[in-house]
Amino acid sequence: MFHKEGGPSILLGTVFAVAVILIAEKFIDINWLRILVQIAGLAVLIIILQFFRNPKRIAIRNSDHILAPVDGKVVVIEEVYEGEFFKDKRLQVSIFMSPINVHVTRYAMDGIIKFSKYHPGKFLVAWHPKASEENERTTVVIENETFGQILYRQIAGALARRIVNYAQEGMQVVQGTDAGFIKFGSRVDLFLPLGTQINVELNQKAIGGKTIIATKA
Repeated sequence: MFHKEGGPSILLGTVFAVAVILIAEKFIDINWLRILVQIAGLAVLIIILQFFRNPKRIAIRNSDHILAPVDGKVVVIEEVYEGEFFKDKRLQVSIFMSPINVHVTRYAMDGIIKFSKYHPGKFLVAWHPKASEENERTTVVIENETFGQILYRQIAGALARRIVNYAQEGMQVVQGTDAGFIKFGSRVDLFLPLGTQINVELNQKAIGGKTIIATKA
């Protein structure tokens, strides 16, 4: 199953692979070289297909849980000052996605979208300390009765050139469902209320819509 955001790229990749195979068949007489070029064309298509894969996951909804919004590795767990929306201290949990991870963003909890904003910006590597403030990004705040308000931020990386965000203010969203997509490697930051019980460790692998990031203390 593939994400809808991959439609144009998958179509172009398919056309490219077919064209390479046919051209190589017609114009390359050296057998080993022809096969090598054809394999390379197929490899490009396979890379595109794996990047836009969207595995079907049914999240176990729980109002006391914050689920991982994306697949990747936990790279930050710390208390920070969040200056865009809350303007106070929060617990930050950041998940870094490599190009081989699933890049679907999922809602970390049930609730109502209270804030959603896109910020143009730079394309520093996603683990750069200034990436969350200077890179292209979106900021989304969800509110529910259990946790109050939490914020997640989709951040573009050095390769990511398009962030897709489906969250709109006033929407009622469901935990674990599709919230957007980030193309070609990036990271997502979660900002949680102080006192929230963090259930993951640094360098732990997270699975979007499955891994429990935090629970109500």
